[in-house]
Parts: sequence; structure tokens; C-alpha cells
Amino acid sequence: MNKKIAELEPSTSRKRTRDKESEPESEDDVESSRSLSLEENFTFSDTLMALRMMRAQFPHIEKVSVEPFVLQSQLYSSIKDRTQVDRELESLRRDKLLRMFKLTTGQDDHAVMFTEDYLNQIERVVRRMEEKQQNDLTVFEWFKMHVIQSKLDTSIGHQELCSLLSLGGKVKDEQISQLINAGLLIRQLIDENMYWFSIPNIGSVLKGLSQGRKELLSFLSRRKYREMMMATLEKKRLRLSPLDMRFHLRDLIGSGHLKTVQTPSGLIVRVAKD
Repeated sequence: MNKKIAELEPSTSRKRTRDKESEPESEDDVESSRSLSLEENFTFSDTLMALRMMRAQFPHIEKVSVEPFVLQSQLYSSIKDRTQVDRELESLRRDKLLRMFKLTTGQDDHAVMFTEDYLNQIERVVRRMEEKQQNDLTVFEWFKMHVIQSKLDTSIGHQELCSLLSLGGKVKDEQISQLINAGLLIRQLIDENMYWFSIPNIGSVLKGLSQGRKELLSFLSRRKYREMMMATLEKKRLRLSPLDMRFHLRDLIGSGHLKTVQTPSGLIVRVAKD
């Protein structure tokens, strides 16, 4: 395999331009704006609306059964005040509208998923196990009813997990193993009595996220001025990631690896100085 990262391919999407950025204001606006370019809906004033838009624009990934999720860094790229993002995320989390997950791709990487989507993701896992004729899947109902509804943090201790699950019935060690094997829990390396909540089936997507980050940064770094017009860049396709360019641009801009500069011709995306 060629060690040099291949040049990005242009996509077949048509360029759409306009003079002013728009911000969707309702659910209908979210759906009707799915086809807008990144530059056309780059900034938002409301975290929930940004989440809904990014959820609607989550790329379809073949052969991977994962519900839409948004990276916290992507929200930082779209809302100027990070403190506002953190405050509104905390409020939405307390209202049980969404859940946050610590990711393995970076120390500060967190995914945001609407609670309804997460419950649907659990249902997918259960259905797959039922198809394999695995017995005694009651622990998943206990997990949804007693753990997810009451424990809103990104992690949980073994003792608290067992205590909450026991509200449904007597907990066995193999039932904890079922939750781990299903991808709903990840045992923490620094403390084996602590678990991270996790999103099932997300492993290959996270691999693509890491590879796509490197590929995009490498591509821009090789350009003369380490920059490109956002409208042009968004039409490129990454070879090493199942996620689309829009997903990666929001992520890397929000994390500070890339920055945007407004020009008369539109937004320029530039590699941030080391």
C-alpha cells in the first residue's frame, strides 16, 4: 500500500452559494436544510438547534449500524461561546434529552447522542442477540430502565451499577459481562471498578475518525499556504474515513487544529499554526 496519503477525491455534489448565512429555527427548517453547504449553516446561536442540524446531516455509513452522534468539538466550531455550549449541554443532559460519551480517540473527545437514539442503539444490540438465539437478555431492560434513566454521567462504578441493576432483579457477573460484550460499557484502565458508558458498534467509526483527521490535516499541510476555500474543500472526499468532509471540518475547526478566515470570496479553512 502506498505510504503517502492519496490525494482527496472531488465529490459530485453541486456548489451552492449565497450572500448570507442562515440558521434554521424549527424542526422543519432542520429537515429542509440538510442539503445546505457547511458555509451556509456554519454558525448557530443555540446548542439544541445545532445538535438537531448536525444529527440530520450525520453521514450514512454502509455496513455500520450506529445511530447519529455529534462531537462536542463540532458544537464548539459552530457556537462562538464555548461556555454557552457547555452550559446548554449540561441542561439538556439533566433533562435527559441527550447523553454524552467519553471517546477513545482523544483525551478531550466526547460524543453527544440524543437519548432516544441511544435507546434505539441498545434495541439494535438486543435484536441482534435475539437473532443469535442468546438466552436471558433481561439485563438490557434493567440497564435501560434503571441505569440509563438515573445515571446521567459518562461513567459509573461497579457497585453503583450493580445496585441500580438490582432494582430489576438479582444481578449475576455474567450479566455485567453481557453489557460489556455488547459495547454498552467499557472497563476503565486506571480503575477496573469503574466503567465508561459507550455506544455499541462505534469502533470502526472511531477508527475512521482518527484516520480522517490525519488525512485532512496532511492534505492541507501539503498545500502552499496550508489553506483552501471551504466551499471547495467540502466537496473533497476522504479515502480513509467513512465520515464525510463536513463532519471532519467541524471537528477539526472546533478542536483548534483548523481555523476559518472570512474573505470577500467566502470562508477559507487554514491549518492552525503549531
